[in-house]
Amino acid sequence: MSKGFFVTGTDTEVGKTVISVGLIHALQQQGYRVSAMKPVASGCEKTADGLRNEDALALQQAADVKAAYEVINPYAFLPAIAPHIAAEQEGVKVDLDTLYQHFKQLQQTSDAIVVEGAGGWLVPLNATESIADFAVKLQLPVVLVVAIKLGCINHALLTAESIRAKGLKLAGWVANDFLGDVEHTAIIQSIAARIDPPCLGVVPRLDITDQAANYLNLGD
Repeated sequence: MSKGFFVTGTDTEVGKTVISVGLIHALQQQGYRVSAMKPVASGCEKTADGLRNEDALALQQAADVKAAYEVINPYAFLPAIAPHIAAEQEGVKVDLDTLYQHFKQLQQTSDAIVVEGAGGWLVPLNATESIADFAVKLQLPVVLVVAIKLGCINHALLTAESIRAKGLKLAGWVANDFLGDVEHTAIIQSIAARIDPPCLGVVPRLDITDQAANYLNLGD
């Protein structure tokens, strides 16, 4: 079975893609052939090839196991709104079995896979299922991205608690210090004292093309 991570965040716009790309590079540095997946994406742009999402394209570019865009991002929606609402507006139901089939296709052609969720941990995908339910289906260790800002301690602890309640392994968390305008040291120490899995890295503000891998430590 291939190695990999499911990347979630304390909220939307917390830097999941920057950290996901960093994880891809970190795994590549360990000698793994890495594939990537962005199961559901809203806020896509119309192109000559169809709807494309900036985050999914970044993952596709970073991965050294190449795959068709539609395999990496099976559900792409134009409105920049919650994915289940975007799907409802287009008369589409996000089907977890379909997502899982795409995941297995990617997994079978790589040594490791990085799957980036949408929004936060419990964002709905359809009327009854959420991002968390898809993560349970994959059974990958979870990496939690925490945007270091006011309120993030509560968000981090609640998300970590829910991940454990779902029976999944929290591999660790990443402090994404992309704002740099709060007392980040005290906040990071407060979270580290209350979450058992280690902090995998403190990442400063980066462009998506930069390598967050330089700030991550995945161990062996």
